[in-house]
Amino acid sequence: MSTNAHSQNDLIRRFGLLPHPEGGYYRETYRATQTIHRQENANERRSASTAIYYMLCDGAHSAWHRLKSDEIWHFYAGEPLNVHVLDGQGKLTTHRLGNTLTHPDTVFQAVVLAGDWFAAECEDPESFAVVGCTVAPGFEFSEFEVADVGQLQVQYPAHRELIARLGPATGGE
Repeated sequence: MSTNAHSQNDLIRRFGLLPHPEGGYYRETYRATQTIHRQENANERRSASTAIYYMLCDGAHSAWHRLKSDEIWHFYAGEPLNVHVLDGQGKLTTHRLGNTLTHPDTVFQAVVLAGDWFAAECEDPESFAVVGCTVAPGFEFSEFEVADVGQLQVQYPAHRELIARLGPATGGE
């Protein structure tokens, strides 16, 4: 077993990470007891904020998806991670998360706005990255939408190749 694989397995065990439906591993670490009402549905109460640990390794990626809330990504450990974001006008922004002390062209935090499609991958598929994701209002799987890759490619034809490469790990894409 390589040192990298050993470290990854240790981190998965140490932090109690579970497989995430979009790829990688995660564990919720915080769910605010304070609640809010969403404008769209005043009868529905949401946690004001949630946070998770999230790890990508072994060549896994976070498939294209979107949320109804803003999400802040925080870099913790490993090697640089790219978070690709497609906004409603079709503009692609890639946030390079990493340790800015050792990789000056990276950032410690990046924001993905509610409704934007996004996916993430380690720059080096042989490496791993541990990040945190904070969502406000809080994350709920009922507001988690995985992209239909074909439809996303039609909507954003300039980015067809990237969209196809970071589609869901399973299915007929």
